[in-house]
Amino acid sequence: MKRLSSSPFVADAHGVRQRGRVRPALMWGVVALALVAGGGLWWWNKRAPAQGEQASAGAPGPGGGRAGGGRRGPGGPGGPGGPGAMGAQAQPVSVGVVERRDMRVLISAIGTMNPRATAVVRAKVSGELLRLHFKEGDEVKAGQLLAEIDPRSFQASFNQIQGTLQRDQALLKNAQLDLQRYKELQAQDSIAGQQVDTQAALVRQYQGTVAADQAQADAAKLQLSYTRITAPIAGRLGLRQADRGNVVNPSDANGIVTITQVKPIDAVFSVPEAHVGTLARRLAEGRELPVELWDRDLKQQLGRGRLNAVDNSIDIATGTIKAKAAFDNAEGRLFANQFVNVKLEVDRLEQALTVPTTAVQNNYVYLVQEDGTVTQRRIAVGVTDGDRVSVKGELKPGEQVVVDGIDRLREGAKVTVIEPDKVQKVDQAVQDASGQPRGMRNLPPDVRAKLATMNPDERKAYLQKLRAERGGQRNGGNGGSGGNGGNGGNVTAPAAEGSASAGQSPAPSPGSPQPSPGPAPATPSAPAAPAAPAPAGR
Repeated sequence: MKRLSSSPFVADAHGVRQRGRVRPALMWGVVALALVAGGGLWWWNKRAPAQGEQASAGAPGPGGGRAGGGRRGPGGPGGPGGPGAMGAQAQPVSVGVVERRDMRVLISAIGTMNPRATAVVRAKVSGELLRLHFKEGDEVKAGQLLAEIDPRSFQASFNQIQGTLQRDQALLKNAQLDLQRYKELQAQDSIAGQQVDTQAALVRQYQGTVAADQAQADAAKLQLSYTRITAPIAGRLGLRQADRGNVVNPSDANGIVTITQVKPIDAVFSVPEAHVGTLARRLAEGRELPVELWDRDLKQQLGRGRLNAVDNSIDIATGTIKAKAAFDNAEGRLFANQFVNVKLEVDRLEQALTVPTTAVQNNYVYLVQEDGTVTQRRIAVGVTDGDRVSVKGELKPGEQVVVDGIDRLREGAKVTVIEPDKVQKVDQAVQDASGQPRGMRNLPPDVRAKLATMNPDERKAYLQKLRAERGGQRNGGNGGSGGNGGNGGNVTAPAAEGSASAGQSPAPSPGSPQPSPGPAPATPSAPAAPAAPAPAGR
């Protein structure tokens, strides 16, 4: 029998080569790759159950993961979000109602209060100020005694002139009696006519002297009366400019006190020339144009009056015309030279479509729909009257528009309607407890209402608990961030990764009965590597 050669060496044209060295090296490489692949699959199957349990709070539903991959998928229809799920959470808002009502067409302006009269009370004679009979800020009547000046020198002058008057009056009386006797003697031809004429001239002289004395006496009496200083007009007193014991003079610039007449009082303001025709027509018709006065912040009404007059020329520099309105000022809330906000009613719109002013965002409002979502409605803004504004747009009476919480909304967002004061109360309570109101506004309305009933210590502990729960849910639920469940979902959704990669059952939700550990799922075996051929015997 012919012997078969077992030599690993063969001969060819190029020489001798080794025949069994290349194939075993290739086989061992395939074996190594198979072992690595098998180890990776074993590690993945061991990691997947633990990862599914952690992601149960926020994992997406079936189909959300990528088959066979360890990375999170885009997310599927998972459970609804919890406190941290902004996308599916209903935002708390307060609403106002669309209504039809009569609206006033108002002209707003800045005005100044002008008193009807102003008087500086000055001394009319020089002297020492003895007494003051008023208090600063008092309301006084015309003729009311305000102060007294030392009258003694004036009284002495008056007495002196009065004595001279009485003397001259006596001389006049005597001269008149002599003239009467002279006339009787002249009738009897007992006296010359020249003597009668001389006596008559003397009588007229004394009459002149008495008249001069009387005038001086009246002047002295008037000077004496000036020592009692009275109010020239009725009004409100200002601050005292002189104290008791001061020597006052008629030349004092500030006087003793100033009186301003503020009941009634006028407001002077400027109106754009575009409204001049309307104002003139209303005044010519005899219609009363109401005017309101408001404080600087437009929060408190100071008075109501009526338009009295319009100036006769337009200021070409400003394109406005001055107008004056009268106010009774019975409560005394208006002061001279006070700056006020004026609202002049020039017309009235009947049954106009209106919304609250706080609902208007530029040229749109958020309308609350029947399904609890909001949508933007474009509007054209008209006149404003108080807290309402007239609008034109696709709105109907009775519909609700958002007035508070607008900054957290977008098109199609879900909302929960709560009372406006409750929104402010909850926001304030959360801010006091945490100091981070922006983050806490994302809490559901029931949680926010619960916080409002807690004391500061309870709120702090409750918020810390929420933060801890949300932190744990974020760490385990990131795999479902792309789905509707979001981070921190309260309803457990099946783990996407387990369903898509290895076909595992969904991880149980926290708090549900835990199944007893069964046999581990079979790990797919790696393809069998071809066995290395045994070396042929010699």
